[in-house]
Amino acid sequence: MGKVAYLDCFAGVSGDMLLGAIVDAGVKLVEIKKALEGLTIKGYEIKEERVKRSFIEATKVTVRIKERKGIVRRWRDIEKVINKANLPKEIKKKGIRIFKHLFEAEGTVHGQPYDEVHLHELGAIDCLIDVFGSLLGFHLLGIKKVYCSPVNLGSGTIKTEHGIMPVPSPAVIELLKGRPVYSSGPNHELTTPTGAAIIREVVSEFGALPEMSVISRGYGAGTRDFEGFPNTLRIIVGEKLTDDAMPDWQHNLTDAILRENGPEMITVIETNIDDMNPQIYEYLFERLFDAGAIDVFLTQVIMKKGRPGNLLTVLCDEKQRFEIASILFRETTTLGVRYYKMSRMTLKRETKEGRYGDETVRVKVAIFDGKEKTNPEYEDCKRIAIEKGIPLIEVMKGIRNGQDS
Repeated sequence: MGKVAYLDCFAGVSGDMLLGAIVDAGVKLVEIKKALEGLTIKGYEIKEERVKRSFIEATKVTVRIKERKGIVRRWRDIEKVINKANLPKEIKKKGIRIFKHLFEAEGTVHGQPYDEVHLHELGAIDCLIDVFGSLLGFHLLGIKKVYCSPVNLGSGTIKTEHGIMPVPSPAVIELLKGRPVYSSGPNHELTTPTGAAIIREVVSEFGALPEMSVISRGYGAGTRDFEGFPNTLRIIVGEKLTDDAMPDWQHNLTDAILRENGPEMITVIETNIDDMNPQIYEYLFERLFDAGAIDVFLTQVIMKKGRPGNLLTVLCDEKQRFEIASILFRETTTLGVRYYKMSRMTLKRETKEGRYGDETVRVKVAIFDGKEKTNPEYEDCKRIAIEKGIPLIEVMKGIRNGQDS
C-alpha cells in the first residue's frame, strides 16, 4: 500500500496542530511554504518553534497575518481562490471539499444556505494555510491512506461572535457525524471546525492503530499548555503491512465511497441460544426491527456438549443498545449478550418507482462508482406474484429488466 499515516487525536485536532505534526514528522516547513506559493495569496508568514506541552516536546506552527484588510469569508470567495491556485489537481479537489463541508456545517447550524454563510471564527488566510498546508504536507510525506483514532472533542464552553457556545461546537458535531468521538481532559475546545473538516475529508478509517512498520512520528502542539495533559496531535507514519495485494483501483473506489458517505460506526449485539422454541424468532425479529434495529440475522452454530444452536446478531445504532438488549432479555431465553462497535461502509441509496405491467413497485437503488445497482422490494413482488399467479422469480426478473432498460 505504500506509506500510511495514523492520527492519534487524544487531545483533539486543529489545523495548526495537524500542520505542526506533519512538520515534526519530517516535512521541512520551507518545502510547505514553497508549495503554498501556488495559492497566490499574500499578507502572511508561517513560523515554527519547538515547545513543550505538559511532558511532550512538539512543533508549534503559527500563521501570522500581516494585514487583515479584505478578508474573504464566503464560499464564492474561497472557491475562487482555490480554483485559481497553481496546485496539484487532487489537492485542489480535496481543498474544495473541505471548505464545502465547513460552509455546509455552518449553514446547517445557522439555518442558512451554505453559499450565504461566512465563517465567523476563521480568517480566510489562516484557514487556507492550515488546510492546504496540511494537504501539501501529506503529499510531501507520500501518504497514500490516512487512519485516525476516535477524536477527543473537549468540553466546556467557548466565547464566539454569537456569544457563549457549548463545546463541542455545533459545527464540529455536524462535521463529525458518523465518526467516533468522545470528550475527556480539560474543559476546553480541543477539536476545531477546521480540524474536523480536514479529517472528515482525508481519513479513510477510524479505529485502533493499524499494523504497520513505523517510519517516523510527529507531535503538533496546540495553543494552550494544560498541566498534566499534553495538548498535542500525534501522527505516526509507516509502511502498511496488510492489504498489500489490494489493487489501486479498489483503494480508489473505497476512498470514493468513504468521501461521499463517510465511515459509519454501528453497534453489534450478539447472543448464543440453544434452548428456545424456533417459532419465537419471527416475533422477536419484528420486535427488534420495530425498535430500530438496522439488521437482524441468525447463524447456525455448534455449542458446548455438541448441541446445535443459533448465534443471534443485531446491528443497531449505539443509542439503541440498551433498548435492543432489553428486548433480548425479555423475549428470549438468553442470560447474557455481547456488544461491540464496528465500522461499516454503505453505498448511497434511495427508493424509486418501478413498473410491472400496470403495477407500481418500489425499487431500491444504490450508487457505486457512478453506476446504479437495483433491487425490487420483496414484499411488492410477493404481492404481485400472489395476485397474478405468476412465479415470484419472474416478477423480480421482469422488474429488474425494466428498471435497467
